[in-house]
Amino acid sequence: MRVTTSTLALVLTLAAGSAQAASFPCDKAEAPDEKAICAHLPLNDRDVEMATRFEILKAVLPMGGQSKLRDDQETWLTERRTCGAEVECLRTAYDARLKVLRAVLGEFAKQGPQ
Repeated sequence: MRVTTSTLALVLTLAAGSAQAASFPCDKAEAPDEKAICAHLPLNDRDVEMATRFEILKAVLPMGGQSKLRDDQETWLTERRTCGAEVECLRTAYDARLKVLRAVLGEFAKQGPQ
């Protein structure tokens, strides 16, 4: 399957455009980090982008890459939780994770047909 950069960009645009809330149900948010994400639109937007990129990568990476992606995501979520409701800490955490996911997706798109 060939995944082009323009195809990935289109998928991300469509997913981001249709997303109205965080990647989890805000009405059930109990943890301080989740409540802060739901209360701050820029964090909410980062969460939606992160979840969208994660799902795309999960779908296109080979099996070993999927396992590493999931493990890295679990580690990142644990680290995110340590921010509590501190918005700046959460912003920094999301920015770092998005940088990684964007880079992986960019590299995958450059590889061409598998």
